[in-house]
Amino acid sequence: MLSEEAWRELRAQGPSRRFRERDVMLRQGSPGTYLLALTDGIAKVICRETGGAVTWLAFRGPGDLLGEVSVFHGTARTAEVVALTPCTAVVLDARRFRRFVEERGLVMDLMRQALTRLRESDTHRTELLTLPLTTRLARALLRLAELSGCGADSGPVRLNGLAQEEVAQAIGVSRNAATTGLQRLREAGVVETARKVIVIKDVGTLRRWASAER
Repeated sequence: MLSEEAWRELRAQGPSRRFRERDVMLRQGSPGTYLLALTDGIAKVICRETGGAVTWLAFRGPGDLLGEVSVFHGTARTAEVVALTPCTAVVLDARRFRRFVEERGLVMDLMRQALTRLRESDTHRTELLTLPLTTRLARALLRLAELSGCGADSGPVRLNGLAQEEVAQAIGVSRNAATTGLQRLREAGVVETARKVIVIKDVGTLRRWASAER
């Protein structure tokens, strides 16, 4: 939602930090004293429920802010961010970030971003209840391809660091169900899979699966 100029200026407001695959980038329950501006890599946002259950909330990629809600509200983080791939992010001090936003008149831009994310969450919850497994799976893979910067209609697109458990988490099914869905896509020649790797062979065909009620 930020302009290229604003994003470039924002990246200059703090030091850059690297995260390895599976690193916790922001921990649920920690104070919102800083946020991250993700410049490279893909992360997942999850919520750890009482009793140990984990709820998937979103995938995030380059150009996304992470942890800004707790920074604005001055509250503990209500979700956890984990690096799916090696990630690089700019660490932004909360007070400096709030001052930057106010001085450049970016409050409305960030509000629009927050509303967009709320709509995405509502849409995702509806999809979990109404769409078939393979359709949800295709949409999740397309989102990851988009975040990887590979949204063209020709493949292949290689998604590294993606365990099938995480795919299952993102579409609200068991690991076995996700495996069955991936098997259908393999049989159709749309994807290939290996350990923590999914290769989308044809993004255009996957997009048609994402729009069909299979």
